[in-house]
Amino acid sequence: MPNRKKRKSAHNPGERKLVTQIKTDSFIAEQYRTIRTNLQFSLPNEKSKTILVTSSIPGEGKSTTAANLAVVFAQEGKKVLIIDADMRRPTLHQLFDVFNLEGLSNLLSRQRKFSEVVQETEIENLYIVPSGNIPPNHSELLYSKNLDLLINHVKQIYDIIIFDTPPLLSVSDALILSNKCDGTLLIVSSGKVNKTDVKKAITSLETSQAKIIGVVLNNLKMNRSSYYY
Repeated sequence: MPNRKKRKSAHNPGERKLVTQIKTDSFIAEQYRTIRTNLQFSLPNEKSKTILVTSSIPGEGKSTTAANLAVVFAQEGKKVLIIDADMRRPTLHQLFDVFNLEGLSNLLSRQRKFSEVVQETEIENLYIVPSGNIPPNHSELLYSKNLDLLINHVKQIYDIIIFDTPPLLSVSDALILSNKCDGTLLIVSSGKVNKTDVKKAITSLETSQAKIIGVVLNNLKMNRSSYYY
């Protein structure tokens, strides 16, 4: 299946960086590898390939986490696809420096085929489907059978598929997708989100019958003496 070569986008290259790509030996990169290992234990079944990454509220680092996890899975030799399912405020195209002219929204609305929207990244084994044009009917597209067809299709091609979705308490998009994915990873930003919102988010996922495979505590301030513990 042909894949587009990566193309430089209009924004300033390097505006946002992936630590797992540029600082592979850093403490933070090592933590992403630890999360990768834990996810592999949480999804031991070979047929379990789709991971949804979300948060309770905006600004908790879900997109950055999803992107870095995709990188460390690819660095391990897995064939990885990351899909920007945040069709309201997409950011993955900036992180990977690709065009966002066409993507998931165009695919789900049958304007484009998968081979026309998937793009290669600079990272070996890592491919991306950006969000595409911002549609007026986000939820309806996710409810469509076209999403089920897409998931079944990419599972035959890739080892790991990561979905980056909008925050749970903002819109229903993540809840729709969580029911279709093999596992959901909830990002919790220390000092930003309160316990009540996190509990609401978890309750919403449980109501949607999502399989919660882990919670990542993000932006936790640590002193250097704590690094080895």
